[in-house]
Amino acid sequence: MARRSESIDRLTDEFAKMPGIGRRTASRLAYYVQSVSREEAEKLVDAVQAVKAKSLTCSVCYNVAETDPCPICSDAGRDRATLCVIELVRDLAAIEASGSYRGLYHVLGGRIAPLDGVYPENLTIAQLLRRVTKEGVKEVIIATNPDTEGDSTANAIVEKLAPLRVAVTVLARGVPAGSHLEHAAGNTLAGAIRGRQPVTR
Repeated sequence: MARRSESIDRLTDEFAKMPGIGRRTASRLAYYVQSVSREEAEKLVDAVQAVKAKSLTCSVCYNVAETDPCPICSDAGRDRATLCVIELVRDLAAIEASGSYRGLYHVLGGRIAPLDGVYPENLTIAQLLRRVTKEGVKEVIIATNPDTEGDSTANAIVEKLAPLRVAVTVLARGVPAGSHLEHAAGNTLAGAIRGRQPVTR
C-alpha cells in the first residue's frame, strides 16, 4: 500500500487540531497547500507568523488587535455609555459585521463551564465590573451565546451587576437557542441587538 508523504500527514495533523476542522477537511487543506506555488505557501506562512507576532490583547476590552487600546476602544465616535459583553473575540467580529452596534465591547474570554474547569474567576467579570463603575456605563448588553453555558454565564453577570446603577439588557431571541453568535446571519444579529430586552432583577 502506498504511503502518504510524512509532511502531508504532519500538516493534516496540525490542521485537524483547529476547531471545526475534521480529519477529511484537514487532509484537503494539506493537499491544497501542497498544490499551490511556493510563493502562495510562503504568504500563508507569513500571515500565520504575523498573527502571532503582532496580535495584542486590548488592556481595556480584551479584544485582539495590533494596538493597545484596540481601534474600537480608541474610536471617539463609539457610544461609550453602552457596553456589549461577549464570550469570545470572534463574537465581536460577528456583531461588528452586522453593522448594527456602535457601542463598546467587553470580551469575557470564554463562558462559565465547571465541567471544563472554567469558573467566574477565570473570566474577565471582575474587570467588567470595574469598567461599569469607572467608565460611566449606562447600559450593559449581555450577548453570551444562547445555550446552557451562555445562559449560566449571563445569569452570573446579571447577579454581579445588580448592586450597580446600570441598565442590563439581553439580546432578543432572534438567535436560535443552542447556536453561536459567530454563525448567526448579520441581519439576525442586527435584529437581536435592536430588539434587546431589559433584564428583570
